[in-house]
Amino acid sequence: MVSWKWEGWDVVEQSHVCGVGAAVDVIEGKWKTFILWVLAERPRRFGEARRLLPGISEKVLTQQLRELETDGVVHREVYDEVPPRVEYSLTSKGVLLYEALEVLDTWGRQHLEMRSMVIGGLGAPLPGSSLDSI
Repeated sequence: MVSWKWEGWDVVEQSHVCGVGAAVDVIEGKWKTFILWVLAERPRRFGEARRLLPGISEKVLTQQLRELETDGVVHREVYDEVPPRVEYSLTSKGVLLYEALEVLDTWGRQHLEMRSMVIGGLGAPLPGSSLDSI
């Protein structure tokens, strides 16, 4: 957190000085990236999302969905029906974040593949391998 004083007044605090920090702040948490993956396919009801995320509690899913909604990444649609129906979906901002996560996922998979080759004693990737472009 960056903060300073000016003539006795507290100046607005800025928690990030770069875009990466701001993005990480939105997705930090054990389940947020998994929630984005589940919602990227199509809108989901709460129970369906919970079933697709084994190990997450109702409390944590509710909390993380609310945080993602506050950040403008997830949209919560309440339908005026009996029984009540609520669906969660990605906003356009959420779709952009998901696309960035897909690129990060590709990089991470390539990194793991390269690490396993180096750790396994194979050394550097062979020319022409999928890792040659890293």
